[in-house]
Amino acid sequence: MAHHNTVFSQLLKFIPRHEFETLANRHHSGRSFRSASRWSQFVSMALAQLAGRNSLRDIVDTISAQAHRLYHLGSAKLSRSNLSRINDSKPYVLYEALFTKLLSRCQGIVPGHHFRFNHPLYSLDASTIDLCLSVFPWADFRTTKGAIKLHVGLNHAGYLPEFVTITEGKNHDITVGRTLEFPKGSIVTVDKGYNDYSWYKQLTDKGIFFVTRLKNNATYRIISRRPVLKSKGLSCDQTIEFTGIQTAKKCPVQLRRIAYRDAQTGKRYVFLTNNFKLSAKTIADIYKARWQVELFFKWIKQNLKIKSFVGTSKNAVMTQIWIALCVYLLLAFIKFQSGLKKSTQQILRLLQINLFEKRDLLALLRGDPPRDNQPDINQMALL
Repeated sequence: MAHHNTVFSQLLKFIPRHEFETLANRHHSGRSFRSASRWSQFVSMALAQLAGRNSLRDIVDTISAQAHRLYHLGSAKLSRSNLSRINDSKPYVLYEALFTKLLSRCQGIVPGHHFRFNHPLYSLDASTIDLCLSVFPWADFRTTKGAIKLHVGLNHAGYLPEFVTITEGKNHDITVGRTLEFPKGSIVTVDKGYNDYSWYKQLTDKGIFFVTRLKNNATYRIISRRPVLKSKGLSCDQTIEFTGIQTAKKCPVQLRRIAYRDAQTGKRYVFLTNNFKLSAKTIADIYKARWQVELFFKWIKQNLKIKSFVGTSKNAVMTQIWIALCVYLLLAFIKFQSGLKKSTQQILRLLQINLFEKRDLLALLRGDPPRDNQPDINQMALL
């Protein structure tokens, strides 16, 4: 009978240990460890994400219950004080670097997006994570409220968070948007929160397409009109240029204005884009697909631990968020490599209840029955 290590151990094998240790040495500060290690920290915090642990006590108790299996994980048992100290003082940038490594591995096997065009497609948005100001005084947001903001550029090829930035809650979305370097020829879809006419001009000059919604008070003149299929909900497809004094100065290029009414909700949308080649209906569908980044935020907030934290320092909070994002990429990598049709949430649920079972990981995810329950052939011969 084939021997298998625990499901958790098999999951961690997707992170080459020598690569992790290289990153750990590169991003180490302070005194050397005596018994603890950054790998032990990662194992503990990754377990917290997968098993839904809510506190340091929960994490340590769960690890203690499986102490006899820590050897196979390459991890040492950490006390609450040790784990808290490492989370507070050891640089979180290790896990930011690990995220980049895992992202690169996922990009090598990721499926394409669901549109016919070949342009890379990104949806850019930000989500605020509320914090109690009295507990997290460094996360100043409002008079009595603390917060940080998670900015994500979601690649629709595999729905991978390809661009991730974590800032103070006060930082405006467009401030981060201007700093991102999207590949030439890509399409970036954003909501009105990223309205910046100078940025639209910069994207156009760089050969990057954008799709957004036109502000209601925008002043413009129509240069030309194109025919539209009203049966598909389209009412106009125009080439425009801005006429406002400041707007025309910031964005002195011709853009495309498309009006569309959603058949399901009856709501009317007016889109603005610098892409003149794709059909008007495709532009509308691209903006509709922007909802995927909202679903990404909803998924990680509901399924991973990025709203309640086991530490109060900025480093501890950032560590927990980056490890959560690394776990998300691990789940995505398993999904892509195995070719499973299961959702990421279904994969996570299977892992949660089988983390320390000794079963083949892929067989578990495929839904194959445990082979341990099958009688040995030699025993059957004696009956």
